[in-house]
Amino acid sequence: MVPRGLRIGYFTSHATGRNGDLASKDRNEMGRFAGEWLSGLLVVTTEFRHIVTTPKTCCQDSSSKDRLTVPELPEVETMRRGILPIVGSRIIGVQRPRCRLKPIAVSPAMATFRRRTIGQRIDDVQRIGKRVIVRLTSDDAIVFEPRMTGLVLLADPPNLQHLRFQLDLADADHDRLLFWDRRGLGNVTLLSPEELAVRIQEKLGPDALTVDGSMLRQRLGASQRAIKVALLDQHAVAGIGNLYASEILFLAKVHPQKRCHSLTRKQWDAIAERIVEVLNEAIRYEGSTLSDGTYRNALNKEGGYQNQHRVYDRENLPCPQCRSPIVRIVQSQRSTFFCAKCQRRPRST
Repeated sequence: MVPRGLRIGYFTSHATGRNGDLASKDRNEMGRFAGEWLSGLLVVTTEFRHIVTTPKTCCQDSSSKDRLTVPELPEVETMRRGILPIVGSRIIGVQRPRCRLKPIAVSPAMATFRRRTIGQRIDDVQRIGKRVIVRLTSDDAIVFEPRMTGLVLLADPPNLQHLRFQLDLADADHDRLLFWDRRGLGNVTLLSPEELAVRIQEKLGPDALTVDGSMLRQRLGASQRAIKVALLDQHAVAGIGNLYASEILFLAKVHPQKRCHSLTRKQWDAIAERIVEVLNEAIRYEGSTLSDGTYRNALNKEGGYQNQHRVYDRENLPCPQCRSPIVRIVQSQRSTFFCAKCQRRPRST
């Protein structure tokens, strides 16, 4: 039985519309294509001719879509540290495992990718913002961008259905490096040093673990945006996402709607201090795995920082400091959680 508020539609091998609006093309090929449509995206398998899809209004509800565990700096840093054992190994193969879902973006073309990587040794594993960077002895870099649900793993992916990319390795304790992505929004890119600088490094702000109050004030102090929204701007500061922004502002005792230009020097210093504190604490716990269960570390284990959240996804639960109920609001289509008593609302936002 279909729950109320949902609707049923036929799927085809080309699902192009949103919110269950399916393409008319190739309607006779139902059952051939397996794809995914989450947060208002279609989910189809070859076993069913009907599929439940969310109504149009669900797509516009930020309360559900942004509570997925989107990898932020702590999760990506945990991935980086988890795959460090591959340093020194030699690449002997590059694969795109057979996948009936929509393929992720991989560039350059696989023939070129293989030609430039097979035989190369892995020199280092780094992180830039929310990307894992695998440095090769040729000076090229393989860039893994997890986006919404991507994971960089050494073994035991959550399932084989969403395994998207694989490096075969020799001369190491682990013989594979895997990229798994449930929603298929991540990407893998091979870049030269010049391309890495132009396409990624020059477009990002300083790493969030390196910021101080004066740096934040210089980069954001003139902005008219709310501070919570501004902290998500990767051009200003790289690595902070929706989850940790709420946690940071709670500990800094700054209301998320306060405009950047109205923040005091003391408040900027407090925010910077809490950025470093919260992110490092989350790294020690190996990131946050929420109820969707998507995020896993490099060995397919859950993170632990979700048990330390003070405000995120705790609407109506008591504030850990004053016991007032945690409040949820929406800013730029993303959920924000805060304590109205500990984080006083500014007179003018």
